[in-house]
Amino acid sequence: MSRIGKSPITVPEGVTVEIKDNVITAKGKLGELTQPYSDVDITIEDGTITLTRSSERKDQRAKHGLYRALIANMIEGVSKGWTKELELVGVGYRASNQGQKLDLAIGFSHNIVMDIAPEVKVETISEKGKNPIVKLTSFDKQLVGQVAAKIRGFRKPEPYKGKGIKFVGEEIRRKAGKSA
Repeated sequence: MSRIGKSPITVPEGVTVEIKDNVITAKGKLGELTQPYSDVDITIEDGTITLTRSSERKDQRAKHGLYRALIANMIEGVSKGWTKELELVGVGYRASNQGQKLDLAIGFSHNIVMDIAPEVKVETISEKGKNPIVKLTSFDKQLVGQVAAKIRGFRKPEPYKGKGIKFVGEEIRRKAGKSA
């Protein structure tokens, strides 16, 4: 049996979970998320959600852990939220934002201006002597990860000098340069 799938999910205070027509909805102080599901049975009792599957078929075993993880991420998102931080490493790399427009100067001949989805809050932190940081916050884990990956994709960190856009705390495998 799936180790992830069989562990119950506790619903925190202030979060309501509803199941209707194979769609689970979680509402909290930060927002509302829905997730369709299939091949698993979901029961809500006394503030805990448990998932069970009807058979041991391979697709049902796979979906058991998947839907448990998705529902747990939904509940944590609407109660606490998700945050991703990106660090711009490089001489002259800058980031600024006006509302939901993110302006990146990352070594190209032009600045990259990106419209961020309204569900994601964007914040830029620039301190003298430190690398600029772009902080993304939302209740939807998938959306935050997708926006962060798109920003990182503009200038991935390279292995020789480590320049580029990386996640805060990410280790970059460095290579030795040419040896004389």
